[in-house]
Amino acid sequence: MTRFTDKPITGAGIGLRSRHYQEILDTKPSIPWFEVLSENYFGVGGLPIYHLERVRELYPVTLHGVGMSLGSADPLNFDYLARLKKLAEQIEPTYISDHLAWISIDGRHVHDLLPLPYTEETLAHFADCVLQVQDFLGCRLLIENPSSYMGYKEVDMTEWEFIAELVKRADCDLLFDVNNVYVSGQNHGFDPYEYLHSLPEGRVREIHLAGYEEQNNYLFDTHGYRVHPPVWELYRETIKHLGPVPTLIEWDNDIPEFEVLVDEANKAQKVMSDREAAA
Repeated sequence: MTRFTDKPITGAGIGLRSRHYQEILDTKPSIPWFEVLSENYFGVGGLPIYHLERVRELYPVTLHGVGMSLGSADPLNFDYLARLKKLAEQIEPTYISDHLAWISIDGRHVHDLLPLPYTEETLAHFADCVLQVQDFLGCRLLIENPSSYMGYKEVDMTEWEFIAELVKRADCDLLFDVNNVYVSGQNHGFDPYEYLHSLPEGRVREIHLAGYEEQNNYLFDTHGYRVHPPVWELYRETIKHLGPVPTLIEWDNDIPEFEVLVDEANKAQKVMSDREAAA
């Protein structure tokens, strides 16, 4: 498939947020890459795309979205996909990613990523949608594992079995969110380390790290805190198992000063550097 750019990403990146535009452009920090929330840049002109283009002149970027709704029974939204393709042609991202989830039904959208029933029927539908999107965009997608708070009674397989089969059928790649698998594992009672060691070999192209919030009897994936110790532990095992896969510090709520994100990225970079030194 055609790639929008051959420029790779390596090391620990940071999510690009508007409050940090000027600091990044003024100081040109030694961050190896940035991830961009696709939907924030679908408008025609304006300051967001102006700043993004300037950042892109300095750094590789990836596009990460929440709007494909690949698991929905609704038809694919080709207006959305056309906007995404136009942005990709303009920005030339290294990767484009979205989620193992759905956000719409009968044309009505919710503001959350909803879980799938892991059945053969859902797998066939989801794989077909991924194939259609990849054909339209002309590149391979990265599919991200979700965090979830409920499950379905009628399932045919585990989430990690679903993902392994999806990769075979759709020839897509994966974005492995370490925080999400830890949160879901605690909420549903499965072992995140078993999940990790069941991932298809050579298909994880990017990793996400974020912080969660502890509720009364479950973990809530808020992306509003530093990475918690058990997630760092799982991340170290992830890098040991997968190698130094490019890793993003993801922080979407109560966004802190840029130096806080840099500090978290440096922690991730040290884990990767230690792995490379030991290899």
